[in-house]
Amino acid sequence: MTKHEIVRDAYVYGYPLVTMDMTRKHETNVSAPDGAHAPTGQLIKMRAYPAIDDHGAAAPNADTLYTMVWLDVSDEPWVFGIPEMGDRFYIMPMLSGFNEVFFVAGSRATGAAAQEYVITGPGWSGEVPAGVTQVASPTGLVWILGRVYCEGTPEDYDAVRDVQDRFTSVPLRAYGADYTPPPGDVDESFDMETAVRDQVNHLPLEEFFVYVAELLKTNPPKPEDTEIVAQMAEIGIVPGEDFDASKLPRLGHRVDPKLALLELVRTIKAKEPVNGWLYWISNAGRYGIDYEQRAMVTAIGPGMNFAEDAVYPFSEKDGDGHEYHGGKHQYVMRFEKGQMPPVKGFWSLTMYDEHFFFVPNRLDRYCLSQRDTFVTNSDGSVDVFLGAESPGAGKEANWLPAPDGKFIPMLRLYWPQDTPPSILDGSWAPPPLRRR
Repeated sequence: MTKHEIVRDAYVYGYPLVTMDMTRKHETNVSAPDGAHAPTGQLIKMRAYPAIDDHGAAAPNADTLYTMVWLDVSDEPWVFGIPEMGDRFYIMPMLSGFNEVFFVAGSRATGAAAQEYVITGPGWSGEVPAGVTQVASPTGLVWILGRVYCEGTPEDYDAVRDVQDRFTSVPLRAYGADYTPPPGDVDESFDMETAVRDQVNHLPLEEFFVYVAELLKTNPPKPEDTEIVAQMAEIGIVPGEDFDASKLPRLGHRVDPKLALLELVRTIKAKEPVNGWLYWISNAGRYGIDYEQRAMVTAIGPGMNFAEDAVYPFSEKDGDGHEYHGGKHQYVMRFEKGQMPPVKGFWSLTMYDEHFFFVPNRLDRYCLSQRDTFVTNSDGSVDVFLGAESPGAGKEANWLPAPDGKFIPMLRLYWPQDTPPSILDGSWAPPPLRRR
C-alpha cells in the first residue's frame, strides 16, 4: 500500500472521530443548558422538535424529543439515570467516539423500569455502587443520543418534558450526594453557525490529522484496528502521541484524501436499492473494520442505531431510477392494505433537502407517521403524496411537502417487527415512490 493510499484510508478512519468531537463542541459550547445545548455532563433536553434551521446535526427527526448528554469518561466515570418510562417508547443508545453503539437502553433492550448505569472509560477500575450497572465505554468520548417518543401536541409535549426532567447525569464521585454542575467553558472562537459536517469537510489535511492524533489519546482504537493503526504510523499518526507531520507525504495533485468523501457517496450510489430505498441491516451501529461504512453513516448523520432498534431507509431516486425534483414532479407512495411499516415502536416518513436537513413549507409539516390519520382508498390501501405543490383537495392529509428542487425522503422504523412481515428479514420492504 502506498503512502497516498494510507493517507486516504486514515482520513476515512478518522472522519467519524473528528465529526463526533466537532458535534460535541457544537452541542456543549455553552455555560448553561438551553433548548439544544448543554455543557459536557449535563443533559440536553430538547423541549420541542428540532428547529427547522438547525444544521448542527444532519438528518434530525420530528417525532421524538432528543434527550441526550455528552460525557468525558477518560478521567472519571459518570452515572446516567433513566426514570420509569411506562408504555412510552424510548431509546438511549450509548455511542463511542467513533460513532459506534456500544450499549443500548430502551423499550426493546432493557424495558420500562427505572435504571441506572455507571459509564466507565478505557482502563478504569474501581467500585460500582450497589444497584447500578457498569457499562464500559471503549473510548473517553461518549454520546448518549436519547430519543423519547412524542406526539407533538401541547399535552404530550408537557408529558414528555416531565419525563425528561427525571433523567439524571452525575459524576460517580457525586453519586448519592447533592450535586450542582459547574458552568460550562465557552470557546468563543468556535463557529456555532456553520454546519458541523461543513466544518469537518473544510479542515486542512494536516490540521485534520493533528486533530485525529489528539483524539486518539483518549479514544483508543479497537483491538481489530491493528492493521490500520500500523499503516497510520507510517504517516505520523500513532495513538497516544502527537501527530508527526514530517511523515506525511507531499500529495501534490496526485491524491486528495478528501476525495474519499466522494468515494463514500459513490459507495452509496453503487449499492443496489430496494424499490429505490437504501438501508443497512447487518452492520448498522457496529461496523467492525468496515471504516468506509462507518464514515458514510457519519457523513449522512451520526447516531445510527442497531437495526433491531431502528432502520432508516432513505431514497435518492424514485422507483424508476429518476432523481427527485419536488417542483417538477409529484410522487406517490402506495401502502397496500395491511402493509404499513411493521413496527413494535413507531414509524415515520421525514422530508429532507439534498443535504439531509428540514425544508420549510407552508403546512409546517416535516414528517408523516403512524400518529397521523390518513385518507384511505376504497380497497384499503393508503397513498402518500410527496411534492412541492398540493396533491389536491381531499388529499392533503396524506401530503408530505417537498422543496422545489432535489429532496431525500427517509423512513424510520423504530423497534421493527422481528417476525414476518419484517424489514429485518426482507419479508417487508418500503414501497417505491413513483411520479404521478
